[in-house]
Amino acid sequence: MPPPRATRPSPAGGVPPRFRIARDLPVGRHPLLAAFPGLDTLDTARRHEPDAAARERLHHETFVEIVAQDVWMYVAPRALPKGVRRGWRPVVSPDADCIVIGQEHLRDSPELTLFLDIFHELCHIRQRAAGRDLWPENLGYVERPTEVEAYKFVVDEAHRFGVADDVLRDYLRVEWIDDDEHRALLDAVGVARR
Repeated sequence: MPPPRATRPSPAGGVPPRFRIARDLPVGRHPLLAAFPGLDTLDTARRHEPDAAARERLHHETFVEIVAQDVWMYVAPRALPKGVRRGWRPVVSPDADCIVIGQEHLRDSPELTLFLDIFHELCHIRQRAAGRDLWPENLGYVERPTEVEAYKFVVDEAHRFGVADDVLRDYLRVEWIDDDEHRALLDAVGVARR
């Protein structure tokens, strides 16, 4: 799924000190830990996947594909999903878990945005491995349990690191939802409205 718009980190909070980003990776496919070295050592990673063996598989068998397109971040589908937005040609990865990242997003977005985005997408990788449908046709974006669950995880992590709700409100303001859907998403993930 494409990610939220980039926001500025809150002065009162941010990312774990060991979170790293390899911003200069070239276009192409790379191991997850080449893009985010040490991600597997973060407490967030342990909370995200408590089972050590499953966590190791997740981090060592997931790839990122850096693309020159103007995109944020999304899980590459195994096959082209039905009802894909007109004009969007996602990377398809039938044989490997892959998170697609726009090169500009990787290079220029704030650390906080990339931290939240990568863990949001890793939630989707785990959900898909559990047999859940990431693109149900009959549900709107903020109605999808997989989206709410992934956003809830990253919001809880952001709160843990002292990120203010005003920053999270901006993070959750995605261009493909309207104001009512935005309010519903805020309520669903525990971010205070203004």
